[in-house]
Amino acid sequence: MALNSDRDVDVLIAGAGPTGLALAVDLARRGIAARLVEQSDRLFPGSRGKGLQPRTLEVLDDLGVIDAVLASGGPYPLMMGWQDDRRLGEWDLLERFAPTPQAPYGEVWMLTQWRTQEILHARLRELGGDVEFGTALTGLVQDEDGVDAALSLPDGSAGTVRARYLVAADGGRGAGRRALGVAMTGETIDPHPILIADLLLDGIDREHWHVWPKAEGGTVMLCPLAGTDHFQLLAQYTDTGTAPDGSVDGIRELLGARTPVGGEQVREVLWSSVFHPSAAMADRFRVGRVFLAGDAAHIHSPAGGQGLNTSVQDAYNLGWKLGQVLRHGADASLLDSYEQERLPIAADVLGLSTRLHGATRDGDGTAARQRGTDTHGLELHYRDGPLTRELRPAALPGGTLPGTAPRAGDRAPDAPLAGGGRLFDLFRGPHFTLLALGGARLPPGLPADLVHAHPVGAAPEHGASGAHAVYGDGLFLVRPDGYIGLATGNPAEVAPYLARFTR
Repeated sequence: MALNSDRDVDVLIAGAGPTGLALAVDLARRGIAARLVEQSDRLFPGSRGKGLQPRTLEVLDDLGVIDAVLASGGPYPLMMGWQDDRRLGEWDLLERFAPTPQAPYGEVWMLTQWRTQEILHARLRELGGDVEFGTALTGLVQDEDGVDAALSLPDGSAGTVRARYLVAADGGRGAGRRALGVAMTGETIDPHPILIADLLLDGIDREHWHVWPKAEGGTVMLCPLAGTDHFQLLAQYTDTGTAPDGSVDGIRELLGARTPVGGEQVREVLWSSVFHPSAAMADRFRVGRVFLAGDAAHIHSPAGGQGLNTSVQDAYNLGWKLGQVLRHGADASLLDSYEQERLPIAADVLGLSTRLHGATRDGDGTAARQRGTDTHGLELHYRDGPLTRELRPAALPGGTLPGTAPRAGDRAPDAPLAGGGRLFDLFRGPHFTLLALGGARLPPGLPADLVHAHPVGAAPEHGASGAHAVYGDGLFLVRPDGYIGLATGNPAEVAPYLARFTR
């Protein structure tokens, strides 16, 4: 599709990584006119962000791609520590958690980043959208009514597009943040470069993630990538004067020198990259009509697998708010809540990633701490956010709400329903969901295009896992991104809360 200065669009998204693709899918299902441009001539080809956390799996469930995600990946293998050519024994990087009625995705799911992006791209095309490859954001000028974005086009010419809003999801070095003049504050958290590559490799078992923590020259790891016949190589270089070589010959030499894997076992290098682990965050996530999301807003160490996951959840938070403003007539001040909610979350997750990167290892290569529920994203909340209203007397100071019961601002848990199905079936889609539990009365006159209302009866057959047992009594208004916006016992408080999200 040709780009020109006469054509308006509601949202222009720069960058077709996981962030941009997830946002484009969310906007497409809301009927929002959005265009997604990508500087490269294809989707990112590497495995880099290979771990999907449980909360991200819930997001992908709502976006309609969970079946493809589960069919294309697999669980993480056990780690195998090595000393030269001697196996030291297996250990587990992750605490393992079975699915529960409240959290149907129990642990991290391995899926290469390139496959995640393929799945989201296919979903976007199903919804009538696509990626405009070879098209890069090069600059922008905004005013009170919109953004004029300068673009370089596949034929080498320049073009402009007028958008009501622009989302820069074009990475830490992308043009969007630079054009805004927003600083990225942070640090290099490890001076040692790391080489990452995807390989076709013979002669090593795929049952384990192999680790040589004491290899001369730096740690080497070989991870079999679920759903493929590839391995991911991660190699640290303790000599900062040595330049990593990601060519076939360079990787053959590396593995031959540091591991018992012979260079001849490397059949092909599919992709490689070198990076220095860093932690940085943009000082602002919004300037006027322009938003920063994903790596354009925050850069993580790969430890703990938080970068891609936090980025997809940025998109999920922003998408429904743009939808309310553009399709339902909500006041544009609603968009202020994107930065107010996501910036503190990004700061917390960056701290977690940095702590995990710095965790020491004992003599056999076992991680000093496993990756537990703090990496899953299920405990992140917006309790102090501007859209949160907790109005139940029992939840206020001096009240007696059980400590395990969800509060406004928390992720809305799943639960089985009487007669079959589950709460996530009710939540799925671009709408708000109002649950009436424990005899709470639904208010009349709710706009059906905005909110789906459900009286949820007791399900004795499910006991403590049923919806009423999990949530307690009251009315719970669940936002389109699966967080409880309002918790109350008074039906009269629902309409005033919803008024912010429509005309």
